[in-house]
Amino acid sequence: MDVAEVQVARETARASRLLTALLEAVANENVEVVELGATLNEKTLVIQLPSPLANTPGFKKHAISEYDERGPGWAWYWYEVGEHVGTHFDAPSHWITGRDREALHQLDPRTLIGPIAVVDITKEVEKNPDLAVTKEMLLAWEARYGRIPTGAWVVLRSSWSKRSADPTAFFNAREDGPHTPGMGASGAKFLVDERDVVGVGVETIGTDAGQAFKEDPPFPNHAIMHGAGKYGLTSLVNLEHLPPVGGVLVVLPMRIEGGTGCPVRPIALVPRD
Repeated sequence: MDVAEVQVARETARASRLLTALLEAVANENVEVVELGATLNEKTLVIQLPSPLANTPGFKKHAISEYDERGPGWAWYWYEVGEHVGTHFDAPSHWITGRDREALHQLDPRTLIGPIAVVDITKEVEKNPDLAVTKEMLLAWEARYGRIPTGAWVVLRSSWSKRSADPTAFFNAREDGPHTPGMGASGAKFLVDERDVVGVGVETIGTDAGQAFKEDPPFPNHAIMHGAGKYGLTSLVNLEHLPPVGGVLVVLPMRIEGGTGCPVRPIALVPRD
């Protein structure tokens, strides 16, 4: 065995030990598995676009058989649901700026596992539900917690998910549209151009602020992120259980040919201490 082969063998053994240690830590609960996805059912709230724009259907469950004459020994169902309903993943091809970018079946699976940077904007949102996160806010977060890693998910903790049982509070709509927080234009551009993140996650129904149609470009997080081949995660829950840094996010959207998004069940791996 030559030097290169010895080095490869050592690296392989080291990787194996790391994976074994991770599995043991999860089993021993030294690493906590945090559920970040909400339960998907017929009460799940869906985005409401104004006329004449088309709206997505919500979630419906249809029985094929339920241990009955249609299938005495089994139960199975078929589901009716839009791609962008509930806790869901936005692929680059979801937005017109990313129309020539990756659909679900083309995603690099290595990009679906990465570090999490949790930016807590809860107090700011209590004062201003229209908050759009800026580059300056992200730099202030970095001054406290360190540089956002390449390939990270930047997740906005706003506590907005606590409103999900009340449609009026969750949509927070007025005559001029919804009033909800999200990632602003300067923040999205900074994360793409200067930090090369993998995507942005939020507790709200979309990654942009509710009034983002007034920004330049309109819906800037969608336009900038997806145009650069980045991802989105919406309607996340339990972000209060995540530390600002140190967690790892795992999200596995279905491999649907041509899909622009789908409901998902993301999880975070977080050290107990």
